[in-house]
Amino acid sequence: MLWDTMDREWFLQDNAKKIHIVDTTLRDGEQTAGVVFANEEKIRIARYLDAMGIDQIEAGIPVMGGAEKECIKRIVNLGLKSSIMAWNRANIQDIKESIDCGVDSVAISISTSDIHIEHKLHTTREDVLRRMSDAVKYAKDHELYVSVNAEDASRSNMEFLTEFALVAKRAGANRLRFCDTVGILNPLTTYRYIKTLINAVGLEIEMHTHNDFGMATANALAGVYAEANYVGVTINGLGERAGNACLQEVIMSLKYLLNIDLQYDTTLFREVALYVARASGRILPVSKPIVGANIFAHESGIHGDGVIKNPLTYEVFEPEEVGLERQIVIGKHSGSASIRFKFATEYGIQLTDEETQDILSRVRQMSVDMKRSLFDKELMYIYEEYIMERGVKLGQDDSRENIIL
Repeated sequence: MLWDTMDREWFLQDNAKKIHIVDTTLRDGEQTAGVVFANEEKIRIARYLDAMGIDQIEAGIPVMGGAEKECIKRIVNLGLKSSIMAWNRANIQDIKESIDCGVDSVAISISTSDIHIEHKLHTTREDVLRRMSDAVKYAKDHELYVSVNAEDASRSNMEFLTEFALVAKRAGANRLRFCDTVGILNPLTTYRYIKTLINAVGLEIEMHTHNDFGMATANALAGVYAEANYVGVTINGLGERAGNACLQEVIMSLKYLLNIDLQYDTTLFREVALYVARASGRILPVSKPIVGANIFAHESGIHGDGVIKNPLTYEVFEPEEVGLERQIVIGKHSGSASIRFKFATEYGIQLTDEETQDILSRVRQMSVDMKRSLFDKELMYIYEEYIMERGVKLGQDDSRENIIL
């Protein structure tokens, strides 16, 4: 285990009421290559996020102007409970555009790694500090909540990143967004970096992790364990390249792996996942953690038998908690318990042991022939054919009720 009982009790007492979710689907999520949300889709996504209880919504980039800026204004005017944040480069003009939108919070972003400073910004560390500090002071003069984004923080010199955070704090920044921009962290290095920064600076930290090596959610949790108290996410894990930490994964992991229940409305997760998948033109994989169609689908005989007896044998939480339903799938790997359960609960047919085994044999053969699990109607065809072969006429010689196919 990651920590013992004493560690967990301390962690929960110290952090349970401080973790905040920052959703950037409308900004970083839309930066997924090839993804564009229509303004009405962005409005609906914002409403979904607010309905779930998400603390802060990063609504977009006002300096883009046009439809982008107009949409941010509309989101601000919806009267949502969520804080509305706008993204900015570290310059005054960007922040002026955000102020014009009426947002209550701004993210001020600038690179802190030497590779970015030299090859992207063509400047110096000193200039980065000056630009960031001036932008933060301007935003605070206009009574905005400020998140300073250290882009490419995970590849930054730790001494300079610490100085950057201290300068941001002195300028009035409310938190530091630690960006694992190219997703190179692992949970151990994440914990060490975040713990070092918090101890040295004492500034609230937001985890902003990317999934290039498949560890965005794990790294976000490691940051929380190191006492970061904000987590940046996107619905379905949308984002640049391999995407960002996934909102659904992070929230359910906080609840069931770190025992931090933030009281978000998770029953909307599946509905929201499907909507954003359609709006983004990105297929929602059936095996997508938390919200995929197969997450509560059981075909294996051993698994099916266990779930029928007690769902907790192979499920950590109830499917309804995330807007899904449990499925007993019938196919090649099904067992007799699943066959009996399926026929009894869905078709009202109580099979004998002999009938169960005979039908199971036919199910497995058809599944192999079809190279997939079977549809309900196919199961009924198998049953009807089996009964007729035994010389039983449906609705006459059999005691069972007629079966409508």
